[in-house]
Amino acid sequence: MGTGRITIGLYNSYDQNFREPHRRVIARAGDLAEAFSMNLCLFGFPVPEDARTPVEVANWIAGTTSIGHHGDYFVELAGSGRFQSFPYPSKGFPPQLGIPVLTTCRPDKSRSVTARGISDMVLGGQSVLLVFGIGPRGVPRDVMKIPKLNFDVTGGGYSLETCAAMGAVCGALHSFIDQ
Repeated sequence: MGTGRITIGLYNSYDQNFREPHRRVIARAGDLAEAFSMNLCLFGFPVPEDARTPVEVANWIAGTTSIGHHGDYFVELAGSGRFQSFPYPSKGFPPQLGIPVLTTCRPDKSRSVTARGISDMVLGGQSVLLVFGIGPRGVPRDVMKIPKLNFDVTGGGYSLETCAAMGAVCGALHSFIDQ
């Protein structure tokens, strides 16, 4: 049995105007995905209509940032087929991305999973989608109910800034998987 894959999923909770926070978090997530051999997926992000392919979206974002060698890592990620963009999920996340796992500092105890638990799933061949809410309120309540698993990387309910949380989650999972 092969190893599953991990996808970093960014859920846009900001407004529908593409702003600097969008650009920065996407560029940083692209760097993490490239560095830790993960995929990246966007949900509900306002991208221009003329940017139709993942590579076109990556080039558009990369052209406006200095993060990750001026977006080069993000463009490489897209060029290797490891970046996708979807509209907001209405009833669930795309199943091809794997089991959705909500990253949160307030996990539902009945849905809580550890870094080792997620890593064991991936090593056992199951793919996972790590859902990060991007915006001041994180993921909306109705979307919080979709993932059957919740993950608090701190284990203590500490609220981290989004990019710090993404780095901690990716690093924690990588430490178990790359042994």
